[in-house]
Amino acid sequence: MKGSKSWYKLTSLLLSVVILATGCAQSGKESGKAQVDNLPAGIAEKDEIKLMAIRKIGGDDHTAQFLAGAKQEGEALGFKVDTFSANGDSAKFHDAIAQAMNNGYDGVILSHGDDPATVEDVKKLTEKGIPVVAFDSVPELADIKGVTLTSQDDEALAKFALDKMVEEQGTEANIVYLWVDGFPPMVRRNAVYQETLKNNPGIKEIERFGVASADTSVDTQNAVAAMLTKHPKGEIDAIYASWDAFAIGAARALIEANRTEIKIYGIDVSNSDLEIMQKDGSPWVATAAVDPKMIGAVNVRLLAKKIAGEETPATHNLEATLIDRASLEKSSEAVNMVNLSNIIPGWGTSADFEEDWMKALKQANGK
Repeated sequence: MKGSKSWYKLTSLLLSVVILATGCAQSGKESGKAQVDNLPAGIAEKDEIKLMAIRKIGGDDHTAQFLAGAKQEGEALGFKVDTFSANGDSAKFHDAIAQAMNNGYDGVILSHGDDPATVEDVKKLTEKGIPVVAFDSVPELADIKGVTLTSQDDEALAKFALDKMVEEQGTEANIVYLWVDGFPPMVRRNAVYQETLKNNPGIKEIERFGVASADTSVDTQNAVAAMLTKHPKGEIDAIYASWDAFAIGAARALIEANRTEIKIYGIDVSNSDLEIMQKDGSPWVATAAVDPKMIGAVNVRLLAKKIAGEETPATHNLEATLIDRASLEKSSEAVNMVNLSNIIPGWGTSADFEEDWMKALKQANGK
């Protein structure tokens, strides 16, 4: 009996060790962070890193891809990433920031914060030690210590699209301008537009309108359809759409009204945009863009560097590219956001702020 008791004790001890080891393994797996040597202390010391990406505008493919890019990059690093789109609702946007402030997040990405309240929110976040990266938001954020303000190179985006329009439509064109004030990227794009008009005094603006809403493309489609009834064929040469949500609505209206003699020059790109551009006789002939998934990814890398305690810049611009129908038509297959790189070299890739320890984490996570 004494031997049985000893065997029972030994078996119980071994079982306890197995349970403990299994629990530790499961805990490590659940945390999502792989074991990698030489990680920065700010990363290595945390069992789990939680990020929140909050975007004010929404309801469009660009927003979905931006948030997807942030989530994909964060999860590749072993982080937990939550995302939220306020669909243009300021109250929901600021409420989401308040929740992120109080729910244990290690870092926050903001997108399209366009009011003084955003500045106050970011100050509160940084005072609590929560690092912030903000995309296409009010410029005052760059003045807050430790914050990085990112943007597409809006000046380049506008110049690419407008230069293409002038090249194809000439310096005596009659155009419609789709634009909305109040958003920092729109303000920057408008400055380039005004400069283009100044340099080409023969270009005449026939109409100007635009609204950012929960369904901007539908609202724009209706507005353009109504506008077309006032301007018969020959009165409008082109539409400059400063946002792809405007271009989508305008393209649908032109196609439906059989007014595809009017050409669209836009900004931003998505799968739905590319689909419209590739339709036979599509009026949408060019768009200037930065890959929205890549934008989300680069913002996550910057935030990861902040959590790691590494130096980051106050501002960062992402490089723009022009995509036109002529290039898309060279493809033997339908072009989408994945295979667009076959047409536009380097599209969708960026090594910006991707440190060796990030590459090691991705490799350890099988990404």
